Amino acid sequence: MSVQSPAAVVMVRPHHFAPNPQTVADNGFQPSTDGLDEHAFAASAYEEVTRAAAAIEAAGVTVHLFEDETRHRPDSVFPNNWISTHSGGHIALYPMFTPNRRTERRSDIVELLKTTYRVQDVIDYSGLEYDDVFLEGTGAMVLDHESRIAYAARSNRADPIALERFCTNFGYEPMVFDAVDGRGIAVYHTNVIMSIATEYALLATDMIVSPVRRQEIIDRLSARGRRDVIALTNEQIDEFSGNALELWGSQGRVLALSRRAYDALTADQRERIERSARLLPLDVPTIELAGGSVRCMLAGIHLDPRPGLVERHATPADAASADEVAAL
Repeated sequence: MSVQSPAAVVMVRPHHFAPNPQTVADNGFQPSTDGLDEHAFAASAYEEVTRAAAAIEAAGVTVHLFEDETRHRPDSVFPNNWISTHSGGHIALYPMFTPNRRTERRSDIVELLKTTYRVQDVIDYSGLEYDDVFLEGTGAMVLDHESRIAYAARSNRADPIALERFCTNFGYEPMVFDAVDGRGIAVYHTNVIMSIATEYALLATDMIVSPVRRQEIIDRLSARGRRDVIALTNEQIDEFSGNALELWGSQGRVLALSRRAYDALTADQRERIERSARLLPLDVPTIELAGGSVRCMLAGIHLDPRPGLVERHATPADAASADEVAAL
């Protein structure tokens, strides 16, 4: 099993999904959704999460699926921004940039992890929100768990103070860089332009502003046996081709990404990925209208399971209703 590829994930299924009006200003991937039918929109998102969770489980990855029945958490489908887990039994909770995302932190999810996996401590950075300091988890950072490097594109969602604090606590080296899209707009989350797998990495090389920093990142990614850095174009990034996550399934490694992202890859890029991992495209077009894709939907679990306690699927009966759970 690869240290880079989790064998279990947390997912959240929203009952009242909607694009977040508080994130549209700085999320260049979030289009206008004016005129869409609210109920049909939410129903489509619910079904997309249901099908995606089933497909990931069918690949042999454990999925803990939690329900969100509230109406005030439009981005709850993206749990990777508020929680991450780490080998040795560590959990991190993160400070969120927009106020309506801060209640996404859920104690029932943390408790499930504590009872099902070996957890030593929970480090909560959410108090930094009161100082306007933000670090949106593995959206703002892309972690190389083997080389212990935290890659982060500068943005208002990746404050250097919080990043330094995380790296000190968890033993990562920060690798900060500037990245802009084809329109010159700063990238809001690192995980839309970068995905690190076991034997390869996906990277929007042209979006990294400094040529020197770009080459340094490529060299670091190529170290320790990761032989292939696959360059993605700006157009492929617009289709979420960089927003992917390698997982460990029952038959080995799989790369979870959206159907839209898969279709944007070239035949050569797919072949290079499939030398190491099976591609697992998932249809999530409604979710993508919120400015995130498959990787954002998956909070990977890098914890050791308690023997006999990891379930394949956490049903609504297994988890408390989101209405009953107070945010941490």
